[in-house]
Amino acid sequence: MNKRQMAILTDFAIVIIVTVIAVAAMVNFRDWVNHSEAMRAMDQLGRLVLEYRKEHGSVPPESYVDGIRRNLQGDIRLGKLNYRALWIESESSPDEILAYAERNYRSLFLKDGFIVLRLNGRVEWMGKQQFRTLLAEQQSPMEIQMLHK
Repeated sequence: MNKRQMAILTDFAIVIIVTVIAVAAMVNFRDWVNHSEAMRAMDQLGRLVLEYRKEHGSVPPESYVDGIRRNLQGDIRLGKLNYRALWIESESSPDEILAYAERNYRSLFLKDGFIVLRLNGRVEWMGKQQFRTLLAEQQSPMEIQMLHK
């Protein structure tokens, strides 16, 4: 192989490597944007729920949340929202899970898990196992039975 052929082969290999890296970066960036938008939407929901609680003294019903959810920026990236207001009682802890949405990513940097809204308005990301353990501690037998129907 002469020098010219070797240079062409080297340039071709560099272009392929850079392209693969760029595609992987774009996939990861897309997932990062989706994750950020979903977290922002849940944070907005948390603020609106806190305002409702301040005015009415209780968490809003699911129909109210369904109505305001359409106006949240990034709502579509939340996916299926599970709202637990039916199971929240007046003596519930501020750390009680009020709403959650499962998110799965193909990213190398983001793990699958849940976006969680706590009763006190705090929004956080939880890994699947940590979330399932916490939710199991907080669920009543009636809630579990209703979810399995």
